[in-house]
Amino acid sequence: MAPSNLSHRQTHNLLLISKLLSLRDTASPLTLVLDSLEQPAAPLIREYIRRAKISRVHVTLIAFETLKPLDGVDAFISARRKSPAQILKEVGSAYQTVSSNGPLPRRLVLIDSINPLMRSKAIDAHSQLSTFLSSFFVPASPSAPKVEVSLVVTLHQDVPSPQTQSPYAPSPYSMLTYLATSIIRLHSFSHILAQKAARDRSLAAPVFGLEEEQDGVLLGRLDKPIGKDSAEGIVLELEHRRKSGRGVLEWYILPPASRYSPQQVKEVVTLLDDHPLYRPPEEPTTGADEEEPESTFELRLTDRQRREREGVVLPYFDAQQGNGPGEGGRILYDMGEEDDFDEEEDEI
Repeated sequence: MAPSNLSHRQTHNLLLISKLLSLRDTASPLTLVLDSLEQPAAPLIREYIRRAKISRVHVTLIAFETLKPLDGVDAFISARRKSPAQILKEVGSAYQTVSSNGPLPRRLVLIDSINPLMRSKAIDAHSQLSTFLSSFFVPASPSAPKVEVSLVVTLHQDVPSPQTQSPYAPSPYSMLTYLATSIIRLHSFSHILAQKAARDRSLAAPVFGLEEEQDGVLLGRLDKPIGKDSAEGIVLELEHRRKSGRGVLEWYILPPASRYSPQQVKEVVTLLDDHPLYRPPEEPTTGADEEEPESTFELRLTDRQRREREGVVLPYFDAQQGNGPGEGGRILYDMGEEDDFDEEEDEI
């Protein structure tokens, strides 16, 4: 890839992840976060909340697993043992209370786990999963002002997906991946480095956790730590779908929150290819004198040998001195004693 195209790609993709995490211009109304036991989504959720507070965005957390409100959350909705209608009613009432004090133009709705809703009988009998998610984007009443809503849904990949009653109906996982405008898959940075090291040696990439298919193994571990603080952070595998239908695929790394201030405005997410542990080592630049290949033979000429070589007159130089027509390009050859002259060939 040309350097200009590479620089354009890096700049564009960094601006894209900044818009998605900072909720600018509603770049992604529905974001699906796929986490696992190897890499939970808690660090990414806290990053969403941190950026929302900087941008003065109202944050609503619909908690199926979270027991206590997180720092920076404006409305905490406990959704355990509640129907989808009750959840929507509490979310709407919580936002109306805040809007009476001072309406906010944008709103962030976080669902810490969509898996309980996927297995809920109430959502199958009452409405489809897509209808429940789309209700967050519809105003509660026709007279209510329109608010820009960004919905971030977390799905645990390690939890088995429920089977649909009809064999012709799509699964809830397929429905979510189809509706989402952005899909973020989370990976452990240390595992990504271990897999890259194996590929660099032309070996099979290792697997961790449930993918090992060993009895009793839930979380994978490395035999040797790759680094102390340098290998920390989470890897984001982003798949963003534009309105035109064109998709963008990119890998990023989010450093731990302890490395930057909560009020930092400068972008902290970087491309995975730019990380020093993941980027291949750069080859040292060679000078003009080191361009010749290394060999056991002496390939360089001395000054005396170079002068003698330049003084040699090759035969075709004399042949190009012909003045008459057809004289140029003649081959001049002086026969030696060892040459065998054949008169028959010369006549031909």
